[in-house]
Amino acid sequence: MTASPTPSSPSTPWWKKSVVYQIYPRSFCDSNGDGIGDLPGITQRLDHLAELGVDVVWLSPIYKSPQDDNGYDISDYRDIAPEFGTLADFDALLAAMHARGIRLVMDLVVNHSSDEHAWFQSARTRRDSPYHDYYIWAEPAPGGGPPTNWEAAFNGSVWEWNEPTGEYYLHMFSKKQPDLNWENPALRQEVYALMRFWLDRGVDGFRMDVINMISKPWRADGSLPDAPVVREGFLQPGFALTCNGPRLVEFLREMREQVLDHYDTLTVGEAPMATIEQGIALTHPENGALNMLFQFEHMDLDSQPGHSNGKWALKPLDLRDLKTTLARWQTALDGQGWNSLYLSNHDQPRPVSRFGDDRRYPVESAKMLATWLHGHQGTPYVYQGEELGMDNVAFDDIADYRDIETLNIYRVATQERGVAPRDILRSIHAKGRDNARTPMPWTGEAPGAGFTTGTPWIRLNPGFVRSNAQALRADPQSVFHYYRELIALRKSQPILTDGRFELLLAQDRHVYAYTRTLGDETWLVLCHFGGGEPEGTPRAIDGADDPTWSRWLAQGVQGTRVIGNWPGPERVALAGLTLRPWEALILALD
Repeated sequence: MTASPTPSSPSTPWWKKSVVYQIYPRSFCDSNGDGIGDLPGITQRLDHLAELGVDVVWLSPIYKSPQDDNGYDISDYRDIAPEFGTLADFDALLAAMHARGIRLVMDLVVNHSSDEHAWFQSARTRRDSPYHDYYIWAEPAPGGGPPTNWEAAFNGSVWEWNEPTGEYYLHMFSKKQPDLNWENPALRQEVYALMRFWLDRGVDGFRMDVINMISKPWRADGSLPDAPVVREGFLQPGFALTCNGPRLVEFLREMREQVLDHYDTLTVGEAPMATIEQGIALTHPENGALNMLFQFEHMDLDSQPGHSNGKWALKPLDLRDLKTTLARWQTALDGQGWNSLYLSNHDQPRPVSRFGDDRRYPVESAKMLATWLHGHQGTPYVYQGEELGMDNVAFDDIADYRDIETLNIYRVATQERGVAPRDILRSIHAKGRDNARTPMPWTGEAPGAGFTTGTPWIRLNPGFVRSNAQALRADPQSVFHYYRELIALRKSQPILTDGRFELLLAQDRHVYAYTRTLGDETWLVLCHFGGGEPEGTPRAIDGADDPTWSRWLAQGVQGTRVIGNWPGPERVALAGLTLRPWEALILALD
C-alpha cells in the first residue's frame, strides 16, 4: 500500500486546486511490444506528467475485460486485464505516482458489467440464482417482443433475449454490457466493497462512468415505460428516461455515507443530460454526494438535437451558444457546487480539430482553447495528447476504426438508413471516438512513434512527425510548455480557483470574454475563436452593447499581461484593443 500526497486544508479541498490528466492506457505507452499500452509503459512516462505539472491522473478502465467496449465492460472489478499488466504492476505505478506528488483516480464502471462477469454468468442460468437480481430482467411485451421501445447507445434494442430464463435483460449500451440493478441492496454493497478494495490499496478517488443512469424509472407495477415516439419506425432513445432517475441522489448519498466520507477522495460523475438543478443537488458541498460532474451541454452544441443520426448530424458551433451554456453552469454552481472543465476525453474528438483550426493555426488555436478552458472556475481535465495539440484522424477505410460505437453507426447508417459511406465517414472523421484513441506519440520516429516497437492496436495519427512529446518538450514555444504555464498559474493564483465568473460581450460571435474576480483583483480573459476576416487580420472588439466594457473604455482601463499565446506588450489598454487569429490573452486589470 502507498500513502497519498498530503491533503490540503478543509477550506479549499485539494481537488479544487488540482489539474487532472486522463490516461487511456491502451494508447499511452506499450512497454512490451505487443502494440497495446500497459501499466509499466505508463510508469516509464511519468516524468512527462511531472514536468507538465499535473496533480492527478485519471486512469480509464484497466480491469479484466473482454474489451467489447475497450474496457468499459468489466468481468472482474478486483483484477487487472492481462494486456495491461498485473496488480503488482499497478502497485508499482501507484507508488511511482505518489512519489512524484501525483494522485491516482480510477474509473468506476457500475451502471453495467460485462456479460462475462461471474455475477451475470450465474444470473443468466436460472431465475433463482443468488445473482439473478443483480441485473434487470423483464418478461416479453404482450404479443411477444422486447418489453419497451428503447434504443441502446450503440444502436439496436436495449433488450436482449436470454433463453435459459425466458426473459429479456436490459443493456443501455452493448448487449455484452448488462445493466446492474441498483434497486437490490446486495448489489449496492458489492459495489461499495469493491470501491473500498481500491481505496484501501491507495487510490485517491473515482471517475464514475454514466453514474446518473443507475436509477431506472420504475413504475408502481414494476415495469418500465416506453419512450415517447419521436420518429416513426425507429427504436426510441432510452437515455432521456434513464438519466437522473428517481433514486439517484439517494443511492449516491448512501455511497458517500458508507464509503466516500471515510476517505480523502476526488469524485467526478459522468452525467449525460444533467441539468443545473441536478448538478447542484449532486455536488453541493454540504448535502451533495460527489465533488463534481461531467455535464454534456457544451459537447452537444455542434450536433443537431432530435436528428435520427444523433451526435453524427453535424452543425457549426455558434459561439453564443457556448457562452450561454458555460455561463449558466459557472454562475449557478458558484458556492453551490463545483464544475469540471473539459474539452476532450476518450469519448470526444480532439478540440483543436473540433473547436479550433488544425490546418492554418494549429498551435495558436490549441493554446487559445487551453486558455479559455483553464481560466474558468472548476477543476480542469487534460486528455492525453491535448498538451501536444493532437488533432483528429481521417481514416479513409472503416476497417481502420476500432470503436464499437463508430462501427455500429457506420453499419446502421449505410445498411439501414441509406446514408452514403462518404457522408457517414465525414461525421466519423469529425466526431468518432477513435480520434482520441490513436496512440500517444512520444517521438517522431517511424514506425511506432515511441509508443510501441510492435504493431499498434490502432493506426497512429500521421501527425506524430510534428506533434510528439520529444519535439514539443524541446521547444519552449510549444503547446506543451504553454500548458505548463497555465497549470503553474492555477497553482499559484487563488483567483483561478476561487474567483467569481462574469461573462462579457455575450452577443459577440467571435470573441469569448469573461472576468474572474477575487476581492479587489479582477482578471480579464479574452479568447478569439477564429482566424480573422479576411483571413489573418486582427479583430477589433466591439463592446458598445456591453455596459461593463463601455464603462471600462470610458475609464481608460488598462491591464497587465498575465499570459497570452501571441507576443505582445506587458501593459495593454482596452481602448482600441484588437485580437489576432485565435489569440488568447489574460489581463490583470488595474
